[in-house]
Formats: sequence, C-alpha cells, structure tokens
Amino acid sequence: MGNCWFGGPLAKCRISSNIKPESPKAVKEEGKESRLPSNPEEVEDLRGKTATNPLIAFTFNELKVITGNFKQEDILGGGGFGSVYKGFITQDRRKGLQPLQVAVKVHDADNSFQGHREWLAEVIFLGQLSHPNLVKLIGYCCEDEHRVLIYEFMAQGSVESKLFTRVLCPLPWSIRMRIAFGAAKGLAFLHEAEKPVIFRDFKTSNILLDQNYNAKLSDFGLAKDGPVGDESHVSTRIMGTRGYAAPEYIMTEPDQ
Repeated sequence: MGNCWFGGPLAKCRISSNIKPESPKAVKEEGKESRLPSNPEEVEDLRGKTATNPLIAFTFNELKVITGNFKQEDILGGGGFGSVYKGFITQDRRKGLQPLQVAVKVHDADNSFQGHREWLAEVIFLGQLSHPNLVKLIGYCCEDEHRVLIYEFMAQGSVESKLFTRVLCPLPWSIRMRIAFGAAKGLAFLHEAEKPVIFRDFKTSNILLDQNYNAKLSDFGLAKDGPVGDESHVSTRIMGTRGYAAPEYIMTEPDQ
C-alpha cells in the first residue's frame, strides 16, 4: 500500500497472541491505560529525539484544498485502512515549500486502535529514516478523528500493478532487476541501521516506483524496532499479508 499509489486490498494477517504490544509505544499516563496521541503536539512529543526528518503537521482543511476536497476521480488506490488521493501543494499553501505533487493517505475515521497504531508507526519510522529507496513522508494530519499521511507522489505506481495487471508492454528484465536491486538496498538499509528496523510487510504492492522506475519501500505500519547491541532476536506477533509470509514464520505462532 504506499504513497503515492496503492495496490489491491489484500487482507493483512494479524493473529493474536500473548506477546507484548508492538512498537511504537503509546503515550502512557500514570494510573491510566496506554493511549495514542490525539493532536500534533503529542505526536511531536512522542517523536522526540528520534525525529531527524522534519514533518509538516497539516490541518484537515488544508488537505481538502490540496486534494480538491478528496475528489473520487483522484483516488489512487485503497485498502482496509482507507483511500489514497492524488494532491498538489502550491507555494501559497506552505511558504518555503516548492510546488509538489503528493499522495494523501486517509485512514477511515472509524478505524480501529490498531489502525491508529499503524498510522503512528509510519510517522515515527519515516520521521527518523531517510534513504533513496524508502518513500518520503512529507507530513501528517492528526486532528479530531482524522489520521492522514502525506507522501511524495510515485508516478509509476506499485510493482504489483506492473506485474499482475494486463499491460501492453511488460517490464523489460533490465528494469525488473533495477527494481529488485533498489528494494534490496532499502531492506539492507533498514537491517543495517544503527537501530535496525524489521519491515514485516515486504510485498509487491509495498514497493513503489518513481518516474524513472526507482524502487522505494512504503507502508511502515507494521514495522518494528529490531534487535540492538548484544540482542540476537526480538519477540513479535505474526504480522503481514497472507500468501507473502513464509510458512515457517506462520508456524511459530504459540498455542493459544
């Protein structure tokens, strides 16, 4: 699913377990249950020192202008999370920001707590990671019930759309190899970072292509902090999309 363009709505497999909740952490208050941030100030506070990439906190009214009031004809794709719209940011909308075509990912207003966590995971991880083979997050909206992400626009869509839909001219193998190499470099960056990241949802619909067919990983909603220091593994619930997860990984789910 990603930014810019999102592929088919394959259902994600979230099998419950007794393992502790995934990162990023929810905001915790003494004597109260964990909760998630409800405004930009709390989001920025949670990003804290990990926020190496400046993100713009858009208002929902700004996004209405950017997307032409979320026109149906400008929908790029969608899934269980909601819909993705094409938009355009003009100079008069944000001073200092060059005119820019964007993709606006709108989470359903009635989305679950898990959906909010996945939205927050993208803000946290893409707010601290920067690489040519990772899609760029430009900003977000956290206003009332609205949870929105604004990404760079990826003109060629997803790898899934190039491989699994009828096209007049299939991708040449030279382009396919370039895409595979770019996706691998994105994963290598995540795994070899000072604080490794486990992507957990690597599939063709989450590999997006720019105008020149450069591959970028997208959709960090299921991402998780990897092992650091002397640690060799981390505990995790089984996450991902059915049909893409390895059988031996699925079989590690403990008995309920």
